[in-house]
Amino acid sequence: MLEVQGLCAGYGSSEVLFGIDLSVGAGEIIGVLGRNGMGKTTLVRSIMGLVRPSAGSIEFERRPILGLPPDVVARAGIALVPEGRQIFPNLSVAEHLSAFQRASPSGQTQWTPQRVFELFPPLQARRGHMGNQLSGGEQQMLAIARALVTNPALLILDEATEGLAPLVREEIWRVLAQLRNADHAMIVIDKYVQRLITIADRAVVIEKGRVVWRGTSAELGNDESVSARYLGV
Repeated sequence: MLEVQGLCAGYGSSEVLFGIDLSVGAGEIIGVLGRNGMGKTTLVRSIMGLVRPSAGSIEFERRPILGLPPDVVARAGIALVPEGRQIFPNLSVAEHLSAFQRASPSGQTQWTPQRVFELFPPLQARRGHMGNQLSGGEQQMLAIARALVTNPALLILDEATEGLAPLVREEIWRVLAQLRNADHAMIVIDKYVQRLITIADRAVVIEKGRVVWRGTSAELGNDESVSARYLGV
């Protein structure tokens, strides 16, 4: 579904990524791990067209998308749940979902506002509230719901559980498990290794803009040296 090869990218004269390779198959979940500042978000921004890579290739469903504008990438079937949520403060929950709702490129409308309300019951109760009236957890739920109603083929989540209370964090993991059971392809960037390996098929670890480890979630869970070397504080 997604094939990233030899990706190099950065900001101005500062290079951040150095030859990243990443692939995602249909219905597959890939976990992306690494300490802060190692290039994970730059990778996501490069895929979404928010950063123009200096080298490499990106193909989505066998179509080149490297260098395309973000709106074209989104309409091709990739949705991003960005770090920091980026909820519109002056739009209600219902307005967020209405503004972003659309069919997939193939015409599917699996995800509707009503269905995401079933996935996130707290949003149903807060549907008339503005973005700035929501708690941090509710804003994160809305960010995921907003991405889902675009009916993407690939969902990318950048630190979707960061800064949340433990109970809310578990609610997000519950939803991601449901998406996994529905065979929804995802790239999940998160620091909670033990929770990530319960839903991801494979994982990659990025260190200083390079992939330094890749393997199955089972292999990651059994190799404590990976966490100690690349993920510890």
